[in-house]
Amino acid sequence: MKREEIQKLFTGEAVGEVLFDEPMSKHTSWRIGGPADVFLLPTEQEHLVRIMQLTHQHDIPWYVIGKGSNLLVRDGGWRGVVIKLADNFSDLSIQGNTLTAQGGRSFVSAAHHAIRQGYSGLEFATGIPGTVGGAVMMNAGAHGGEVKDVLIECHVLSPEGDVLRLTHADLKFDYRYSVLKDRPMIVLDASFQLGTGDAEEMSEKVRNWAKRRQSTQPLSLPSCGSVFRNPEGTHAGFLIQEAGLKGTRIGGAQISELHGNFIVNIGGATAADVLALIDLVQRTIFERTGHELHPEVRIVGDDSIGG
Repeated sequence: MKREEIQKLFTGEAVGEVLFDEPMSKHTSWRIGGPADVFLLPTEQEHLVRIMQLTHQHDIPWYVIGKGSNLLVRDGGWRGVVIKLADNFSDLSIQGNTLTAQGGRSFVSAAHHAIRQGYSGLEFATGIPGTVGGAVMMNAGAHGGEVKDVLIECHVLSPEGDVLRLTHADLKFDYRYSVLKDRPMIVLDASFQLGTGDAEEMSEKVRNWAKRRQSTQPLSLPSCGSVFRNPEGTHAGFLIQEAGLKGTRIGGAQISELHGNFIVNIGGATAADVLALIDLVQRTIFERTGHELHPEVRIVGDDSIGG
């Protein structure tokens, strides 16, 4: 379908807030990305079901985002529908030792809520700037913990508009992987098994981690966090540093001088700039060490608006 036809299809539908030709640079932590034909902010599960029904019936490409913290949208933007689940879809509750949060809930926020209530198990999540849904999809981890360590189950919405319950086993977790990376679905909510702990002790540990991040990561500049997955037995940032690539710049994108596995937007960076740096790093590291660096960041969209 043409852009105008897609936009007309969603006009007047009960799908939440609807925006047309919305710059994705407003919704990614890199502050990069061309326009989405249709950009949706649903607030109810019924909105999501209707969105999936429409995209399925009319064979319209769709993509779901949260905080946009692990995402590079190409300069041509997204031809189809982008669904944002963030503060608009972020309810949370704790029953017994189980925390259940909607897919758009900030994972950091969910973790801090648990800590304040004296529940342990999600401290690692205070270093992960995405949403609960994104964290489940990629089995996000930090500080020695991963989603797979605490997840009980989640409810997802299939591309056909069906609500499904997926158990821990169904998700087939691996390093920065769940089955949702190969079978795109929308995480409606996820439930996590918590323990009990001392709120002040957990908070102190989290504060120390935050101080270390501030001294070792370029948190003051737009980035996506770590760009590459760590190869087995080593770290991508170390390999990039040893290759002398820290500080390398293409256009408005630069390999951070503070951390080799961060590419930062120092002003006016395009997706093409970032992709060129990613390619340079991959070629250089492979030629020097034989290691193949694979992006951890999700790369989507068209290179040009007419693409």
